[in-house]
Amino acid sequence: MWRSVASDPGAVLLEGFHALKHALRFKAEVRCVVTTDRSALIALAEALADDVAEGVAALAIEISASEMRRITPKIHPTGVVSLAIRPTARAVGQELARSPRTSPIVVLDNPRNLGNVGAVIRLAAGFGATGVVTTGTIDPWHPNVVRGSAGLHFATAVERLDPSEFPAGPLYAMDAEGSDIRSIVIPDDALLVFGSERHGVSPELRARAAELVAIPMRPQVSSFNLATSVGMGLFHWMTHSPSEQVGDGVRDGLRDGFGAGPG
Repeated sequence: MWRSVASDPGAVLLEGFHALKHALRFKAEVRCVVTTDRSALIALAEALADDVAEGVAALAIEISASEMRRITPKIHPTGVVSLAIRPTARAVGQELARSPRTSPIVVLDNPRNLGNVGAVIRLAAGFGATGVVTTGTIDPWHPNVVRGSAGLHFATAVERLDPSEFPAGPLYAMDAEGSDIRSIVIPDDALLVFGSERHGVSPELRARAAELVAIPMRPQVSSFNLATSVGMGLFHWMTHSPSEQVGDGVRDGLRDGFGAGPG
């Protein structure tokens, strides 16, 4: 069964329990779950994420360690790998284009580091951003990106687009020459554009920006990490947005303890 699912062009590899948990929570189409210890996996789900324990039990198939090594050269400490199906570009496009938009879209302009892209997707999911769009050659669904996001691709809309295909909305581009972010209110329908740490935002997107925004930084420090900058930008949006709807899910999650523990 694994081989037949893995041959699907839309198959996404999920390594470990954390990624599987997120995929199930956010209604991904999980087609195959294999583990070296089914009983231990179900016990882990019941202990850390009982909301998905039933789904894990229904999907999990136990295989030997030698069979697992044929699937993945390094067995995850939780002893589980899964395959889910990536949403179609059409479905993602519809989500990105939904109007009115109550949270920004993060745009990564020609990112270079797969792990950074994964970390940004994880942040975007946590803040309830509408989606993460990348430009350039990196596939935002690359296995290393999915590893960095801990499976949270399924909690937001993720796609690679040409700038001509961007959803409607004002571009707020992060740029050292921009206005201090503390003086700006970022609208809910904004596209927050972040360039690479070395090259910044491209001239094309810089020229299209409704506003250039700078995050204050100590002199002589070269740059913030990309994911750190995205986190600061989204936090500023969430805490200063005029919309009463903004951040309700995030605030509810904090009250309920989401993110506070290993589950």
